[in-house]
Amino acid sequence: MALGGGTFLVQNKVLPGAYINFVSKPRALGGLGERGTVCIPLELDWGSDGMMTVEAGDFQKEAMEIFGYSYSHEKMKPLRELFLYGKTAKIYRLNSGEKAKATLDSLTIKARYGGIRGNDIQILIRKNVDQEDAFDVQTVLGEEVVDSQTVTCAEELKENAYVTFSGTGELTVTAGITLTGGTNLAVTGSAYSLFLEEAEKESFQVLAYAGEDSVTKRLMDAFTRRMRNEEGVKFVTVMQDYPNGDFEGIISIANETEEEKAALVYWTAGACAGAEVNQSLTNRVYNGEYTVKAKYKKSQFEKGIESGSFMFYEENGEVRVLSDINTFVSYESSKNGDFSSNRVIRVLDSIANDIAGIFSKYYLGKESNNANGRNLLKTEIIRYHEQLQSIEAIEDFVAEDITVTQGTGKRDVVIFESVKPTDAMEKLYMKVEVA
Repeated sequence: MALGGGTFLVQNKVLPGAYINFVSKPRALGGLGERGTVCIPLELDWGSDGMMTVEAGDFQKEAMEIFGYSYSHEKMKPLRELFLYGKTAKIYRLNSGEKAKATLDSLTIKARYGGIRGNDIQILIRKNVDQEDAFDVQTVLGEEVVDSQTVTCAEELKENAYVTFSGTGELTVTAGITLTGGTNLAVTGSAYSLFLEEAEKESFQVLAYAGEDSVTKRLMDAFTRRMRNEEGVKFVTVMQDYPNGDFEGIISIANETEEEKAALVYWTAGACAGAEVNQSLTNRVYNGEYTVKAKYKKSQFEKGIESGSFMFYEENGEVRVLSDINTFVSYESSKNGDFSSNRVIRVLDSIANDIAGIFSKYYLGKESNNANGRNLLKTEIIRYHEQLQSIEAIEDFVAEDITVTQGTGKRDVVIFESVKPTDAMEKLYMKVEVA
């Protein structure tokens, strides 16, 4: 048999034998990034401190465990709005306070999370009907039994998603002991600063603020501009009544609802995040639960569009998005009115984020910065843009629109591209000649 064998880098083997390399046929390594993630700070009555990631499916099935209320509860309405189109939420709890607790003889029960919802927890202890020395211990939140276990003594009690137990000895039968002392902290400006510190570590398409404080709005504005312009992290921020943003990364909702002023932030943030790069929200039907104030004069709609407001209008009993725009209105030769379209910004942001991701994952530190390596990168970028063109996110793209060259240093790569995003039809101008 042959003594040599294996793989090779160059043809310098000594022993006779077969040296075989298996390599993949070149193909696109990256693709369009997933959309649908909203990052939002919220005041909650229950839940873990700091940032938590919640998927739409988890919210539907585990809302009680995560937020302390069932999916259909009135307090979950904002999140139901967000998850109509949003797929994932990065939720930062702003106001976690003291944990509710109770004691019964040597047994101490403490709520798993701080907040006033812990005060709605009861512990019921009854004698087990089948086992003389056993007890049935139930955890009740509101009117729902959320945990039940059968034990013979306090040491056997296991913590659940709502409370922890500590203590020793025999249990005492009780028709119900209620936890008390749970509190929500008052939210200050520093809580929002801490939120943004955590948000900077996350990946998302939309940042949302559903409050009315003007100082906090300016904080969100400054954060968005810094991240987009200085850090190269592309996302948009949705707020209510912030028309002077004049920035493609800021969306300002003009309408209010009967229930609360800034409630439309939740639906809009979810819809913006969930919209694909080839979709516009223009004329999208509002299918949420709030009562939208959408009756304006034509002149008010025109003024709203000119000022960069995201507005809703009512027609035939349905509330719809007037135009999918952001607050950018200071057009110039190098940055025209196309940048006011959220669909266009979705395309441009996706290109920036996805190309950066492809380079970082497959090329950074892995491919040589020579003609061959740069051609591989160029081919990858061309294929990515061909995907965009195939779904009508861009048009008139040809391979020559991409150039990849070496930069000033040996490790620098310079890419130039020309791209033409598409947008949705909004205005129809029709001339009819009558014979």
